[in-house]
Amino acid sequence: MEEYPAGPLLGEIESRLRKLQSELRKKDIQGALIVQNTDLYYFSGTAQQGWLYIPGEGKPLLMIFKEFERARAESPLEDIVSLVSPKKIPQALEEHGYTLPSPLGMELDVLPANLYFQFLKIFSGCSIVDVSTPIRLVRAVKSAYEIEKIKTAAAFSDKVAAHFPQLLEVGKTEVALAGELEAYARSLGHQGIVRMRLFGSELFYGHLMSGPAAAVPSYLASPTGGQGVSGLISQGAGFKKIRRNETVLVDYVFAYDGYISDHARIFVIGDLPDEMYRAHDAMLEMQERIKKVAVPGAVTGDLYQLMTNMAEKQGYRQQFMGVGERKIRFTGHGVGLELDEFPFLAKGQKLELAEGMVIALEPKVIMPGKGVVGIENTHLVTAVGLEPLNHFPDEICRVS
Repeated sequence: MEEYPAGPLLGEIESRLRKLQSELRKKDIQGALIVQNTDLYYFSGTAQQGWLYIPGEGKPLLMIFKEFERARAESPLEDIVSLVSPKKIPQALEEHGYTLPSPLGMELDVLPANLYFQFLKIFSGCSIVDVSTPIRLVRAVKSAYEIEKIKTAAAFSDKVAAHFPQLLEVGKTEVALAGELEAYARSLGHQGIVRMRLFGSELFYGHLMSGPAAAVPSYLASPTGGQGVSGLISQGAGFKKIRRNETVLVDYVFAYDGYISDHARIFVIGDLPDEMYRAHDAMLEMQERIKKVAVPGAVTGDLYQLMTNMAEKQGYRQQFMGVGERKIRFTGHGVGLELDEFPFLAKGQKLELAEGMVIALEPKVIMPGKGVVGIENTHLVTAVGLEPLNHFPDEICRVS
């Protein structure tokens, strides 16, 4: 049998399964069928193409279309079968002692409509209900295993930031500079793919943008946009050349062995106007305040409101997290296997923080025609507040 990268051990997977099964029973859902790649990996240890049935009680059944032998090597689960078609799922369940579940839980936040209708036919007579929120809540609280993975990714984020001044030169285009930095990240083991759950969301490593280009808005659910390289890829680095005395934003995700660290720093060749230093310092002040009050039990929407109130008192209400009517209505987001996990520090959100959650906190000021300042660090929720997992200095980094 071929050797493949090691994934989570059985004890880790079993703990995750037990938590989801408890949520299923609370909602009187007899079983869940997992089809999305990231959820499939989270609950089975493999992302090979197939379907994972998780009963409300009992052992899960992993049904693999492609690639079966690799799935058997990667997953620690006991019951793994080869299946040629989703139409055979009911038969496979019956052969393993399960009655057809009704209701059946599926990830309706990401399941395409055509597949939903296909599964309605396959499970004729059974109702299908959404289990995406219970899944995301289980995934929101990280285990010790996951926290160590994220800490490793965070250390690599720091290495990327520390390496960047060696590459930064006047006259390079943003996209050329991004390519050099991404090559370095890849040499450290960056997985390349940055997974996102929200429909239509996509990201390639992150955003490297300079001066006014960093303040150009885009379609992405992010306070920064960028010119990008085309109308289709209208975010991130473009063909603008790096100049002296203007901000260079490096807002990059390091994804290592599945897990994510989100990290943003501001660089400059030369110096910046005082107003940009003041705005940046205001965002650092905000970060320090939230680190102290984001304790278990704190409500995510209240933290968002505290940050927006601080921005108003600091004089940045109109520029905080974007400009105009469509500015972003969140100030932080969970990270793990995906970039947009629970919890969200967002307007109106009522989720309470819990120990073990991991949050990318990203207060930023957008200055149209000038640039972007601010910070982003990945933090662990602890009993006494947020523990930063990134350690590269937060201040604006001046390069001569």
